[in-house]
Amino acid sequence: MSEINKLKILNDPIYGFISITNPLVYDLIQHPYFQRLRRISQMGMSYLVYPGAHHTRFHHALGCMHIMQRTVQVLKFKGVAISPEEEAALDIAILLHDIGHGPFSHAMEHSIVENVSHEAISLLFMDSLNKEFDGKLTLAIQIFKGEYHRRFMLQLISSQLDMDRMDYLKRDSFYSGVAEGNINSERLIQMFNVQDDMLVIEEKGIYSVEKFLVARRLMYWQCYLHKTSVVAELILTKILKRAKELTQHGKHLGSSAPLQFFLENKISLDDFSEEVLVKFSYLDDFDIISAIKMWQFHEDLVLRELSRMIINRDLLKIKMQAEKVDKEKAVALRKRIMELYGISEKEAEYFVFKGKIKNQAYNKTGEPIHILKKDRTIEDVVEASDQLNLKALSKPVTKYYLCFPKVLLEQAAI
Repeated sequence: MSEINKLKILNDPIYGFISITNPLVYDLIQHPYFQRLRRISQMGMSYLVYPGAHHTRFHHALGCMHIMQRTVQVLKFKGVAISPEEEAALDIAILLHDIGHGPFSHAMEHSIVENVSHEAISLLFMDSLNKEFDGKLTLAIQIFKGEYHRRFMLQLISSQLDMDRMDYLKRDSFYSGVAEGNINSERLIQMFNVQDDMLVIEEKGIYSVEKFLVARRLMYWQCYLHKTSVVAELILTKILKRAKELTQHGKHLGSSAPLQFFLENKISLDDFSEEVLVKFSYLDDFDIISAIKMWQFHEDLVLRELSRMIINRDLLKIKMQAEKVDKEKAVALRKRIMELYGISEKEAEYFVFKGKIKNQAYNKTGEPIHILKKDRTIEDVVEASDQLNLKALSKPVTKYYLCFPKVLLEQAAI
């Protein structure tokens, strides 16, 4: 009987052909934990703004692996010693870096589970897979956790210029159609080097880094933090919060078995046993959408109306501003909704709420993007750049929002 050929070539719209050159990588991709990523959207609710943004975490993970392979080839060509074992571990670590994402990506981290980050769940999945594959992921996990002695390897996976950011900017720009996010990833890859065990960019690549940082800022405000994407994700979080509240008060809502489990139970990181992890692996975007389709007809007004908003893309009004939202204004709007819908103040908080969003394209206090100058000295990209706008990009920008039903606009000016 012939064995399966595990060395595959996949066609990707961003990079062309992506190669699976390692049988273990093939087995990991084929695993149900990883195949689940086909059913987890990369950009959450952004498809309500950009209709093409239906790509998944599966696409993104494969893209990250591809540019990791390209970067390792470049570093080896430049004389950086990377063993076959390290090379395979880097591929595995970046391939699995997002495996812990819940349905609709970030929206679930504060509603399905009790403030458990996707990074923590990714690590749980990696540990589970490591047992299943007889310890073959041990080196990948060490690199992922920053426990491996070669520091630059962690920087390839998690830093301000890592494979993750390089792929999602280019990929999300392509699928959303927001051209401002497009970066020259191939040029950046060719400029990578290692100096004193640090990942650096050669000085002649500085303009590509500047473009990368500007693209990141534009993608956040124009795409990821677009006001409609923000309000849709907030509504989705509120729906799940309400569903959990009703379920835990004995109301039957109707949902898939995995979703029902997480609605009935408060799951923190300490509760993530192997059994809970398996249940989490059965949860994806389709569980949420199918539930919301049912809940739009539920007797509970809050759950029903919020669900209808998502299904029909008739969302809450969101107003963004540079100053903090006046607390009294939110209270007044809440009172009007209480009168209009005949609901309690607590229920009105699902329809009228305020908050803030923050973006910082480059964090100067974090580990910098290192520029390797011609004299072999290393400098922070902000200091090495002759562009004043990079200093501006390192300052956090905060915007405040107020959300409320559009019916209030019809009654009086807000």
